[in-house]
Amino acid sequence: MPRSDDRPSLPDCVELCEVGPRDGFQFEETFIPTEHKLAAITALADAGLPRIQVTSFVHPKWVPQMRDAEDICARLPERDDVVYSGLALNEKGLERAVAAGLDHVDLSIATHDAHSQDNANRSVAEASDQAVRMVETAHEAGLQAQMGFQTVFGYREPGDTPLAQVVSMAERFAEMGVESISLADSTGMAHPVMIQQRVRAVQEVIGDVPLVLHLHDTRGLGLANVYAALQVGVTRFDTSLAGMGGCPFIDGATGNIATEDTAYLLEGMGVETGVDVQAVARASRMIEDLLGKEFPGKMHGLLAREAAAQAPGA
Repeated sequence: MPRSDDRPSLPDCVELCEVGPRDGFQFEETFIPTEHKLAAITALADAGLPRIQVTSFVHPKWVPQMRDAEDICARLPERDDVVYSGLALNEKGLERAVAAGLDHVDLSIATHDAHSQDNANRSVAEASDQAVRMVETAHEAGLQAQMGFQTVFGYREPGDTPLAQVVSMAERFAEMGVESISLADSTGMAHPVMIQQRVRAVQEVIGDVPLVLHLHDTRGLGLANVYAALQVGVTRFDTSLAGMGGCPFIDGATGNIATEDTAYLLEGMGVETGVDVQAVARASRMIEDLLGKEFPGKMHGLLAREAAAQAPGA
């Protein structure tokens, strides 16, 4: 789709990473059968998602939904056009990810000291040192590692995470040769100006290491923040089908930006994603039907209503 000359400069293409099978599913109290999880992963791959985070190697005591992590990895559809990854929050989780045969692992630590203590019972410095060991272990095992930073845009108040600490951590891990660095708005406190300020600060120290944004839509600013990030050159975003998700460890956290909504926005602005919005919408409705509930994404419901209105006899 051609862009008019008066539009702000935007990337030609963007890569979306589907995190619904992990970030979305983990928040559901009803266990989703493994077969249905695999069906959703397959549908998302068929819809053109180039990266899919399929599970988390967390202890089932804390997140029972992820108790089938190894089974999921063993039964993933073999594809050359999709990168599958799993989340590992500690060294035991990383050991499981390596044993499961994944080629890519996502690591994640807090950047706000209070959040790190609340969530992991350790300081940010201690968590960073553990993450360094994990990156080294992943590389020794032949895995690519994404380094994710939580609560980059605030934990208790918007912007209360020290930016200097975020920048220092990003520089440290970029120098280790991680595959990418992810900045998470875990609490959904970011706004477009803050997005641009913090993204630019990190970009200055990570060189050619790709930057990923992981945005929650808690305050309804998710897509506005995508647009702001595009204007400063971000070309990778985490998204979740139907806007599923949240965080079991952050009160009030809601889902990620919806995959189909984000793809619709990007394609409408002439930014290619390779994602079939209709196909993702069908996968979203499949999960809603399975769980008997509605999720906050907009496009999957809108497309269903439009199709029903156009059906013969409507």
